[in-house]
Amino acid sequence: MTRYGLRARVITLTLAPTLIIGLLLSAFFSFSRYHDLEKQVINEGLSIIEPLAIASAEGLKTQNRESVRRLISYAHRKNSKFVRSIAVFDYNHDLFVTSNFHPNFQELTFPKDKPIPLTGSSELHDNTLILRAPILAEGGYISNLTGQAGPNQALGYIAVELDLSSLRLQQYQEIFFAFLVLLAGLGLSSIFAFRLLQDVTRPITHMKNMVDRIRRGHLDVRIEGKLHGELDALKNGINAMAVSLSEYHIEMQHSIDQATSDLRETLEQLEIQNVELDIAKKRAQEAARVKSEFLANMSHELRTPLNGVIGFTRQMLKTNLTNSQTDYLITIEKSANNLLAIINDILDFSKLEAGKLALENIPFEFQDSLEEVVSLQATSAHEKGLELTLKVDPKIPPGLVGDPLRIQQIMTNLVGNAIKFTEHGNVDISVEMRSQKEEYIELQFMIRDTGIGISERQQAQLFQAFSQADASISRRYGGTGLGLVITQKLVAQMGGEISLTSRLHQGSTFWFTVRMLPSDMPITDLYPIETLEQKTLLLIEPNAQAALATRMLLDQFQLNVAHTSTITQIEQHFDYLLLCLPPNTEHQVDSIEQQVEWAQSVASNVIISTPSTTLALADHLVQKYHIPCITKPLAKKKLLQALISEEPEKIEPVISPPAAPEKLEKLPLSVMAVDDNKANLKLIEALLEERVDLVVVCTSGPEAIKHATERQFDVILMDIQMPQMDGVTACKHIKKTKLNADTPVIAVTAHAMSGERNRLLDAGMDDYLTKPIEEQRLQKTLKYWSSHSSSTGTSLDDSGSIEGDSKASTTDVKPSQSNQIIDWQLALKQSAFKEDLAKDMLQMLIAYLPEVVPVIDKAIADSDQADIENLLHYIHKLHGSCAYSGVPRLKSVCATIEQALRSGSSIADVEPELFELQDEIEKVTESSVEYLST
Repeated sequence: MTRYGLRARVITLTLAPTLIIGLLLSAFFSFSRYHDLEKQVINEGLSIIEPLAIASAEGLKTQNRESVRRLISYAHRKNSKFVRSIAVFDYNHDLFVTSNFHPNFQELTFPKDKPIPLTGSSELHDNTLILRAPILAEGGYISNLTGQAGPNQALGYIAVELDLSSLRLQQYQEIFFAFLVLLAGLGLSSIFAFRLLQDVTRPITHMKNMVDRIRRGHLDVRIEGKLHGELDALKNGINAMAVSLSEYHIEMQHSIDQATSDLRETLEQLEIQNVELDIAKKRAQEAARVKSEFLANMSHELRTPLNGVIGFTRQMLKTNLTNSQTDYLITIEKSANNLLAIINDILDFSKLEAGKLALENIPFEFQDSLEEVVSLQATSAHEKGLELTLKVDPKIPPGLVGDPLRIQQIMTNLVGNAIKFTEHGNVDISVEMRSQKEEYIELQFMIRDTGIGISERQQAQLFQAFSQADASISRRYGGTGLGLVITQKLVAQMGGEISLTSRLHQGSTFWFTVRMLPSDMPITDLYPIETLEQKTLLLIEPNAQAALATRMLLDQFQLNVAHTSTITQIEQHFDYLLLCLPPNTEHQVDSIEQQVEWAQSVASNVIISTPSTTLALADHLVQKYHIPCITKPLAKKKLLQALISEEPEKIEPVISPPAAPEKLEKLPLSVMAVDDNKANLKLIEALLEERVDLVVVCTSGPEAIKHATERQFDVILMDIQMPQMDGVTACKHIKKTKLNADTPVIAVTAHAMSGERNRLLDAGMDDYLTKPIEEQRLQKTLKYWSSHSSSTGTSLDDSGSIEGDSKASTTDVKPSQSNQIIDWQLALKQSAFKEDLAKDMLQMLIAYLPEVVPVIDKAIADSDQADIENLLHYIHKLHGSCAYSGVPRLKSVCATIEQALRSGSSIADVEPELFELQDEIEKVTESSVEYLST
């Protein structure tokens, strides 16, 4: 709709041209007439003053005032209606004669400081016009000495003042008459405009109103009356349209009634279907829940008798048996382990489906974790004659924060599948830095094989539960079909994605990405790499991919590496020679001995890399030639240890346990350790006694406060979760004491969830350590706070932790990734390699287990009314005891349950984990007999 209506447009288009043209013509003629009147007055004035100037010359020359006066008086009387005054001035601008008195003759004179101009001039004021004309001496020669003018010089001048009042009045009359003509033109235009409105706009407005009524549904209205021309045709068209709309409306209403009836029937059917779908959805959800619970419960129910089968099979293998019995029992053990792996897959799948699988966030050594997976899979690969290689991008930080156990699980699934479906060739693993941001780094893992490949149809089924690429009854490769599904869900939980590229009979490449945080955790095994710089090494490796992975590893040691695939005639002498034996060479002892003897003649130090299936051959070479033998694929630390070892004859094919640390120099500190767990307290006391002068131990917060009021301490190690009074509250009370107001209080806890460190520092703690306490970190913490107390200049980072170790101190140390129930090497490491202390810690854990079992049984039996706080207390205490006893699997289950309960989960939510905890407690109890009896 336009802004202005038709009436306004007609009026505007009619009156506007008349107004504009009238204004222009009136203005033009008024302006012209105005100036014509002024020119007329000026001309009349000139016709008066010029003759007077000529006639007055003689009188002025002879100084005859009377003749000049008569002359100007006559001219004044003759033109008195517009002449006000006439005055004659002499050569010196003095008044000579005047026809009428003037109040100010100065207005009529020329400027006295300038000569009299020889031409006339005019000067217009508001209502007066002053004309001046010079009086010239014609032909007279008068001496200038007498003050008179010379020839053709002005004798004086005459000034006439004219009154313009009558002129102005006439000008205003002319303008007024022009305005009247303009108004008359506008009035005439208005008459025609209104006549046009009567003939055009009024019928159009009427038709508009009728159309609007038709639009609102009044289809029976019609336009009546006699119209002319096009308006009459428009009227007939609108009436015809109304008739058509009326007929169409009747037909449409009939169709709508029919459609409404059909739609009502359809809606009734949809409502019935929605009810059925809702019932089916609830049944499906209930079935899914029952399935998940069934899988979880059945997996636990199966694990219990299966663990008994495995345990008693191992016990029977320790007895005197015939070869056939031994073979049978080994087969039973392998079958049971395979069944256990399947049950673990089902349990993981049920956890993932229920959303109960929580990922850990702990620092770990990245390459060590990958090498552990590769080492475990190497035997399967080498038994089939496959080469297994690992390449890690040097740009990846050595320490990362994430869930190493789940990363190893993903790698184990993918590498195991690659080995399973590959008959010859290579299985190559590579890890690259995909991107690096401030919050995280993104890594890309690739597992390539030269196996049978996967068709496009089979690829679409790979990541579906309980499905396999080959599901026929004649398939060669078994499995549950859950491995890739679990892998996909784990990768998704780590913020990554997984995919593959493959072609039949040309191998497959699986790749996935994960996001992790970098960590500044210290590397526990430090080697003098600088001793290897610029030394020469000859690498003999027949497999190209294995050679590339080994060279990438050796380049990190700054060695000058030369590579050859076979033994050739070499004249150069090398500092090192690394001889890599291909798989299936265990029966070629003579040939290998010849290669070793040749290698010793070429290099000062010879290292043999053997397949993992030739341990007997490796032992033979070590005993005969006193050279280090390391298994393939080469691990970074094992290779570095072999290169820098000064006594290679003492190196064995299997890495020996790390040596006990040397005796430390005690720090002049007095330390109080507070922990309600006796096992933890005993270990902390043992570690501190080697490092500080005085150790005071407390089992509760009130006891710690009492000691803090009696004496001053240099450092206080405070457990967080304790009965009666927690560690944070005890810290606040200690900070209020006079003796220990400035004493640093360090939190020691097994609760390493995200944000726990910042929470404790904000609550008043000065630093943060996680259980199990690593000796190196404890030593660094004590040194730092010792230096801090003496103001030696040691600095803190922004987070308040030891500089360079802030990220490492926020989370737990690397747990053992072994599948052993009791990892004795880990237990020794956590007890500072004191075997007696390790046994005491394990014994205290075993003694505490009978207290925990009834609490767990009660929680499972009555999950709805169970005391979550009481269960959490026992689980936390058990978690802390596990941290120092070398039981990684039991510790991992405790950590999962504790984290879930602290996150708000119910007893029913963690019921599968509680069943698993019961199983692990039984296994630890049974396995501990072997270690405690020796």
